[in-house]
Amino acid sequence: MKSAMPEQVEISSEDSSSSDADDDVEECKQPSADFTMDQPAKELSSEEWLLRRAKGYQEYMNQIRVPTLRGSLIPFTSWIGLGRSIKQLYGQPLHYLTNIRLKQWDQSRIGAEDEQIPLDTTIHPYKAEASIWLIEEVHRLTTSHHHLAKLWLADPMHHAFIDPIFPQLRA
Repeated sequence: MKSAMPEQVEISSEDSSSSDADDDVEECKQPSADFTMDQPAKELSSEEWLLRRAKGYQEYMNQIRVPTLRGSLIPFTSWIGLGRSIKQLYGQPLHYLTNIRLKQWDQSRIGAEDEQIPLDTTIHPYKAEASIWLIEEVHRLTTSHHHLAKLWLADPMHHAFIDPIFPQLRA
């Protein structure tokens, strides 16, 4: 049994004066005069590309909801270590700005008297985790993609602070 061939539809422009419309083989038509093939595609500058990327990133991060139920008590020795544990426990990325803030908090301890003391003996783990989630929510919901793009443009290693964790988003 042969399957039916799909019907072929001829597509032609209104200004076509071809009298060979009934031919089985159609010739390629030339593009209209208002479109030239030699026009280069508009290339995006690095600023425009970063702005688009930052906009997509911020829109994506805005869709991820901060967990309302806490998993468990997380012991930690550094802010970056706590952030890493949170990402693993909840399966969520942290915002670029949150990752930068955790790094800054760790750097601010350098040279302090209690630098070698694990942070979870100074700050209760629940309070530390709640602080991170609060800052994360602010970054996810209020950060401008223009601000992100400006920061990324100034930092060629910005991708090191963008988490590769992609959770399933609810539709």
